[in-house]
Amino acid sequence: MHRGLKNRHLQMIALGGAIGTGLFYGSASTIAMAGPAVILSYLIGGIIIFFIMRMLGEMSVDEPVAGSFSHYASKYWGPLAGFIAGWNYWFLYIIVSMAELTAVSIYVSWWLPDLPHWVAALVCLLVITAINLINVNMYGEIEFWMSLIKVSAIVSMIVLGAALLFTDVRPFPDNLSNLWSNGGFFPNGVWGMVVAIVPVLFSFGGIELIGITAGEAENPEKSIPRAINQVIYRILIFYVGTMLVLMALWPWNQVGMEASPFVQIFDNVGIPAAAHILNFVVLTAAVSVYNSAIYSNSRMLFSLAETSGAPAFLSKLSARKVPVNGILVSSGITLLVVALNYFFPGQIFMYLLSVVTCAVVISWFIIVVTHLKFKRHCERTGHPTRFHSIAYPFTNYLCMAFMIGVVAMMATLDEMRLAVIVLPIWILIICAGFRYRQSQTRSD
Repeated sequence: MHRGLKNRHLQMIALGGAIGTGLFYGSASTIAMAGPAVILSYLIGGIIIFFIMRMLGEMSVDEPVAGSFSHYASKYWGPLAGFIAGWNYWFLYIIVSMAELTAVSIYVSWWLPDLPHWVAALVCLLVITAINLINVNMYGEIEFWMSLIKVSAIVSMIVLGAALLFTDVRPFPDNLSNLWSNGGFFPNGVWGMVVAIVPVLFSFGGIELIGITAGEAENPEKSIPRAINQVIYRILIFYVGTMLVLMALWPWNQVGMEASPFVQIFDNVGIPAAAHILNFVVLTAAVSVYNSAIYSNSRMLFSLAETSGAPAFLSKLSARKVPVNGILVSSGITLLVVALNYFFPGQIFMYLLSVVTCAVVISWFIIVVTHLKFKRHCERTGHPTRFHSIAYPFTNYLCMAFMIGVVAMMATLDEMRLAVIVLPIWILIICAGFRYRQSQTRSD
């Protein structure tokens, strides 16, 4: 554990952190729910996430540590809150890892339909685990280039899509009318747009990774604020801009789930080469998010072990200061998805998405409440902070209400209702684990 992430690594990790399977593949489900109004779903969700990131940023700049919000929750809320935050986040990224490996198998099958899904997932797992075992610089360098590919592709896609919309070379001269001609801008009503915010949150999952990297950033006081302030711009450009172009290019009700909407749309408008390029990009995006999942999981386990919240062997570092046991444990557990893809090829993505969304809500809710307690501590002690959240405490209460509303909406969706039922059970399991760890620590 050392400060080996350079400023360029951090900026590109921040830029690419929210560009993954949620946008490239998961957007198919949001489009089906909201139609063209999905543009507003991403905008509303993005604004809320920006508020939360500014809260996390204020704490991260003040105290840049590897455990991020788990550390802050322990310090300002209590050991139980920190334990829940850490283990929930680890579990969240285990499920994210499984979702990304599943997505990898889907994208590879677009080129190699006869290749078993589990083979592609296994190869990705082994390669990325090996990269993370080297050192944090290697993680940062690989993530830099994969994020650069994602960002460049999104910008190019928006430019190409706009060119198709406003030139005569496109096969459908009235494409812009797709925004309102297939049932209107709100084909499923305003409620469809509101409910679509639920899977939209999955798209933004991972954006809090910038808080985890603070513990290994070379100059967190300058690089963290700069990275977080970029969040609002990439939300507007990468999500809202992308959805605007996609919804204008092709009728929303003809976008299915058999491939990425990006690949489908460019294939359908007669640009097969672009579809191949985009499939490579979405494959890169899935591998990139899996790479970050293994990184963040190992750091969270290290932080938990340092505070007796996890077995001590998880704090073991290699000669290159890499938490090797945390990497191997996290990677080993994701082998489960290889088996799932063997028995249920192409069928588990939406189930994983629902579980991830619940875990994301827990993490963000903890960040918001912890920030409230952090600010009150600063006010009591007269401690000034260098990077401020927006409109404290109004935005804290707004974000908490938003998260509660998201869980309520999930209860109305058939494919996500089970995750809502499991949510309190999962929290009780973590609480039981906390009591067990406390008893073990006292006996030691």
